[in-house]
Amino acid sequence: MSTTICQVMGFIISSLGVAGCIVSTAMDMWSMQDLYDNPVTAVFQYQGLWRSCVQQSSGFTECRPYFTILGLPAMFQAVRALMIVGIVLGILGLLVCIFALKCIRIGSMEDSAKANMTLTSGIMFIVAGLCAITGVSVFANMLVTNFWMSTANMYQGIQNVQNRYTFGSALFVGWVAGGLALVGGIMMCLACRGLVPEESRYKAVSYNASGRNISYRTGPYKVGSGYEPETKTRKGAGYEEAARSEDGRRSYPSKYDYV
Repeated sequence: MSTTICQVMGFIISSLGVAGCIVSTAMDMWSMQDLYDNPVTAVFQYQGLWRSCVQQSSGFTECRPYFTILGLPAMFQAVRALMIVGIVLGILGLLVCIFALKCIRIGSMEDSAKANMTLTSGIMFIVAGLCAITGVSVFANMLVTNFWMSTANMYQGIQNVQNRYTFGSALFVGWVAGGLALVGGIMMCLACRGLVPEESRYKAVSYNASGRNISYRTGPYKVGSGYEPETKTRKGAGYEEAARSEDGRRSYPSKYDYV
């Protein structure tokens, strides 16, 4: 029961993490304009991975997608790639995990196969969570670097200072989603150990006799060594088999034995 609960909880948590990664990637507020020095403004700007938006004081919002790919910074494109890879791995992990659930029986699938599928989906969730966390952290590092560079230019009195941008809500969604996917993947890996069938500790052992031939008789049991000559009995009137004497000579029947 504990294995099933751990597997189901890992599936649910991983599903929330993958959904959060998709929402975070699609959101436009990865970075937003810092209003610390100018709280009253007619225009508010914020940017995402796919487009930049401008919100006016009247409530009208206009968004413009990025029409170029090569013109974007390399780190920006790396963040895009990491988030896409995380989403793809997360979706594939969900598909594998559905068939690996212990509460779902598909045909004659053995527990060992379900254990392997559970481990595979867990590894996919872990990699997807790491990709999401890495992508969001790289973008946050870019924001911090640009923020302090803009601040330094502002205090030096340089004209035409660009707007400073700070963390947007999509970054926090991405961090939480990556953490959920990571935790769900770990739980799936732990559930894999409970699905592996336990091998028998006592293995069957065949015992063979040390001698070559063993004769079993009713009555008193006598075990032959395998090298003793077999005695033959013949049925006939007045005939007895010749037996060995104590000194090793053979004794022959007398003529009176046939009477």
